[in-house]
Amino acid sequence: VQLAESGGGLAQPGGSLRLSCAASGFIFGDYDMSWAREAPGKGFEWVAAIQDSGSEMFYSDSVKGRVTISRNDAKSTLDLKMNNLDPEDTGVYYCVKGTAGKIDNWGPGTQVTVSS
Repeated sequence: VQLAESGGGLAQPGGSLRLSCAASGFIFGDYDMSWAREAPGKGFEWVAAIQDSGSEMFYSDSVKGRVTISRNDAKSTLDLKMNNLDPEDTGVYYCVKGTAGKIDNWGPGTQVTVSS
């Protein structure tokens, strides 16, 4: 299993970023997928999750309304579109095969920094 995140970087408050995860080594469409983040001094947080069918998505209260998780099973990719970024969104974002209830694999992460 390989999960490779991309799209992180520096963004201004109020700006947008789109994170992507390229997955390989498993049948992507058979698994629930998630994004999680870890911020300095704040610990680990589940950000968003999407069912294997793509029919249901779940968001943490801290990002609800600003973030959209999506998947493309044909390309084995998982995206996270983040709008109206806040400095509190700063952290390392991880693509996760699985959900909070059952974690299978993690990617190496991509750094997101929100600062003016």
